[in-house]
Amino acid sequence: MRIGVDLGGTKIEALALADDGVELRRLRVPTPQDDYQAIVLALRDLVAAVADGLGAAGTPVGVAIPGAVSPATGLIKNANSTCLIGKPFDVDLAAALGCPVRMANDANCFSLSEASDGAARGADSVFGVIVGTGTGAGIVLGGRLHEGPNLIAGEWGHVPLPWPEDDERPGPPCYCGKRGCIETFLSGPGLSLGYEMATGGALNAHEIAALAAQGDAAAEACMARYERRMAKSLGMVISILDPAVIVLGGGLSNISRLYDRVPALWGEFAFSDRLSTRLLPAEHGDSSGVRGAAWLWPLGCDGSS
Repeated sequence: MRIGVDLGGTKIEALALADDGVELRRLRVPTPQDDYQAIVLALRDLVAAVADGLGAAGTPVGVAIPGAVSPATGLIKNANSTCLIGKPFDVDLAAALGCPVRMANDANCFSLSEASDGAARGADSVFGVIVGTGTGAGIVLGGRLHEGPNLIAGEWGHVPLPWPEDDERPGPPCYCGKRGCIETFLSGPGLSLGYEMATGGALNAHEIAALAAQGDAAAEACMARYERRMAKSLGMVISILDPAVIVLGGGLSNISRLYDRVPALWGEFAFSDRLSTRLLPAEHGDSSGVRGAAWLWPLGCDGSS
């Protein structure tokens, strides 16, 4: 059995999975706001409730977090839930639960879920992308999550948009302190900003896509720019990583035209005469984070190593 937890900004979700990936129980509670100790206790109680009656006492727990554990300090870094930053969250949570805990960035958990038993099952190399309020990614190679020595593998949203055109320089400011990051173009707010800059109107990403589907010229032009930017960004990834499958998750992954139009464009940017990389929508959708957290522990692992 596996237990996974997905810590989000508004909700905490916990899941018990059988070893074959069958869901046994799922529960969720609101995320306490700006209160570190309350978050630790909420996770403790939620895991206990999920494990109750399943014979799962002491089972190692995987946790998807909006950040990462710094390998230099052992403390949380890069978290948009800022009360976690600088805290030994994995240590404190393991003490509260009385069992081993393994944590990973939520985009990494998404990627591991889709590589393990989702859209990319059976693929040897997977690049999992979340395009929503922000833009992140994770890498799975040979069925194992690749995080790198600095735990930043897949931080694709915070590299510059490749091959920028004149109207893409220097690019919008990013919260990381730089300008022109991929996230500022490919996130939902980035798509909306592109539409506003071109038209003066304010629409969200799905409204823009819906208008384009109805034949609106300005929305169609905005979507075409977005698709070219995604193709450039993923073409760069293909040249570096050469993944067999790229899986899209997050709110913008529901825009169906992306799966035909982006692969039709990315050949211009990837360094190859032909490409067999597949672009697929996530199979588990919003559940990929918590499922991936459950998959952080190898089958049969007791957490002792």
